[in-house]
Amino acid sequence: MLDVTLTHLATLGSSAAASTAPIQTGSAVASTMHVVAATGVAVVPTVFEGAANTVAVIVLLLEFMMLRTALFRAQIRLYAFQSLAVSVLAVVVAAGRDIPELYVLAVVSLLLKVIIVPRVMLRFLRDSRAEIAGSGALGVASEIILALVVAGFGFFTVGALGIQSPVLPTAALGLSFAVVLVSFVLMIVRRDVVSQAVGFFSLENGVSLASLVVAAGLPLILEVAFLFDLLVAVVVFGVLIRVHQTRSSSLSTVSLNRLRG
Repeated sequence: MLDVTLTHLATLGSSAAASTAPIQTGSAVASTMHVVAATGVAVVPTVFEGAANTVAVIVLLLEFMMLRTALFRAQIRLYAFQSLAVSVLAVVVAAGRDIPELYVLAVVSLLLKVIIVPRVMLRFLRDSRAEIAGSGALGVASEIILALVVAGFGFFTVGALGIQSPVLPTAALGLSFAVVLVSFVLMIVRRDVVSQAVGFFSLENGVSLASLVVAAGLPLILEVAFLFDLLVAVVVFGVLIRVHQTRSSSLSTVSLNRLRG
């Protein structure tokens, strides 16, 4: 009888320990989550998020390099590399989020913005004797500082809005907005047609980057139509370069200070 009683008590003790184990485990997990929340440690990003953010940072850095360089052909080559980075990002999104239409968009963007547009722009400059971009409204150091301030404003403003994307991390959207603002700086402070054209083209890259963040699932025909709008801009700037170079033997826009009938 005593053995039976002892066995029964041992069984009850083991059952109680087993029932309290999940509670203790849950308490440990809760305390761990509380520590993570208190310390502000972020979740480790995935490989896809890291790759997307890296490509977006490269696009922004190339935009700063366009603002920094003083050679026309170097600006066009930097634009080609930036467009290549956007095409790579489209491939990354297509592979990471299973959106096969973006593969087609990446190929079209590669052919148009990496090959065709730079070749056309370099052809427009073939007969030009000008190699160095016109002086800006500000010094180089002041232009870079202004671009840094504008880029920081754009990045943190988008972060404060709390926009979430199911396709790309939110940081990529802030970087794309920073690219757009720095492109505006390039168009405003530079006083030559080529720099303004490259700034406009790179602005389109920033818009493409933002569209990959917030609207990667758009119909393919709409995304390709946006790219062909770029061809219209290339034709317009090409005509402007030719006409301005013929009339003033220069690509500087300093002399364009009044309208003529």
